[in-house]
Amino acid sequence: MLGWLSITGSNRFFRDTRHFKPCGTKKVIERDKMRKFLSFIIWALLCCCWTTQAEIFTSISQMTDLIYTEKELVQSLREYIQAEESKLAAVKSWADKLDALTKVSTSDPEGYLAHPVNAYKLMKRLNTEWTELETLVLQNPSDGFISNMSIHRQYFPDAEDETGAAKALMRLQDTYQLDSEAFSKGKLPGVHSNAILTVDDCFDMGKTAYNDADYYHAVLWMQQSLKQLDGGEETVVSKEDILDYLSYSVYQMGDLPRAIELTRRLVAIDPSHQRAGGNLRYFERLLSKQLNELNQDYQPASEEPIQLGTYIRPKDHLPEREAYEALCRGEGLQMNDARRSRLFCRYQDGKRNPRLLLKPMKEEDEWDSPHIVRYLDVLSHKEIEKIKELAKPRLARATVRDPKTGVLTTANYRVSKSAWLDKEDDPVIDMVNRRIEDITGLTVDTAELLQVANYGVGGQYEPHYDFSRKDEPDAFKRLGTGNRVATFLNYMSDVEAGGATVFPDFGAAISPRKGTAVFWYNLFKSGEGDYRTRHAACPVLVGSKWVSNKWFHERGQEFRRPCGLTEVD
Repeated sequence: MLGWLSITGSNRFFRDTRHFKPCGTKKVIERDKMRKFLSFIIWALLCCCWTTQAEIFTSISQMTDLIYTEKELVQSLREYIQAEESKLAAVKSWADKLDALTKVSTSDPEGYLAHPVNAYKLMKRLNTEWTELETLVLQNPSDGFISNMSIHRQYFPDAEDETGAAKALMRLQDTYQLDSEAFSKGKLPGVHSNAILTVDDCFDMGKTAYNDADYYHAVLWMQQSLKQLDGGEETVVSKEDILDYLSYSVYQMGDLPRAIELTRRLVAIDPSHQRAGGNLRYFERLLSKQLNELNQDYQPASEEPIQLGTYIRPKDHLPEREAYEALCRGEGLQMNDARRSRLFCRYQDGKRNPRLLLKPMKEEDEWDSPHIVRYLDVLSHKEIEKIKELAKPRLARATVRDPKTGVLTTANYRVSKSAWLDKEDDPVIDMVNRRIEDITGLTVDTAELLQVANYGVGGQYEPHYDFSRKDEPDAFKRLGTGNRVATFLNYMSDVEAGGATVFPDFGAAISPRKGTAVFWYNLFKSGEGDYRTRHAACPVLVGSKWVSNKWFHERGQEFRRPCGLTEVD
């Protein structure tokens, strides 16, 4: 990130709010400066003309004033030229850097964005750095450039996108247990990349967490920013700013001794830092009170460099968080020899379905109970590309149903975009629907439309049920087709790392394999929900994950899947 493109500062404990003029205001200010400068030149020249007409030439003494006026104008002009050259050099440096970057990114866009650091930095560049570049260029407006910026700006990511991408990186960090240093160097499992996070990138990551009151991640990324700065890396952000954020975040994590140590070092660097002085006195009083209660003395640390702390990640809303994330990493799998011996592969003709007799489907057992199967060669590459082509213009943020209101809404635990495709949209969709019906033996007449989903950086869907539970009886009332009886999930891409479908209740993990599909029943034959089928889509660590799914409903399946006689049939 270029020095002139960075903005730092925010509110925090004992902080004065730092106000920044919005971009539009900056443009007005720069234009006003330009107008004033030009007005000054015109005024000076007019003065010269007017005084000449007033016979200044008749007095050398008066003419000497014009000499100094001209000298002042030339000096102002030199300063203007120097400022323009400096600005142009900065713009040229930025253009050269982006030219090299876009050559790499456009050669394989999906492959480039498959690395989450690249995706995050793209969000950051377009939301923050290009705006700063526009402001710089507006100091001497270039109509062509500004016109282009105005046209494309409507498609740029906004601050919410940049924040979302930063949080996605933190989500990946937690799920796959990646340390900040490895992440900042682009070192992901099985991946070698030149995608790196600079001191300023790490600082911005920490600031994103800080502004969300996520002090755990704020500490992780502020520490990494400090470590890289102490390692001699060039930076725009100051050590004082890093220590300012870090010390308060450490305090929020309950580590008073280290908060004091960090704040003391901040005061040592900048003794006039009024906020740091107030914080230090407050922290010391708190610690003194705590130690007095324990009859202990405080021993200040004196090690160099600053010792980095290690903290425990706070618990959140998800009860099976640890089991879910372990499965995403390939840990905690409950597959054993006894269970594996009950798994088979076979040719499946859909109970002698005419369309599958000559070319039966290859079926593999993924799990015995509940029974989960995988079908091979369900979708061809050509069909997948057509489905993606139809879905891309319609992709919108995926939603979930609020269990209390029944209203569809977005949620942080489902990060993807989806589109719904009808058989009327293209013959390929009708063909795929018919093939799914042949394979499963269930009618698609009462099924939902084919849902296509694409997961972006850190894309995920935390553990959830596909069927509606007893506490949300009206979830599918408007459809009039009953509950979701089964799920058919097509994998339309391979994923380099992450992105598995996991079942925390019984410890299963199913990896995406392009062209294959997995199928399971959400309800017992009695109509009762099978709560073991609670599943999740793990965050995509590296790659672009495309899936499509068909949700079957109860109505219309009466003779295709008859009811059972007991609750767990």
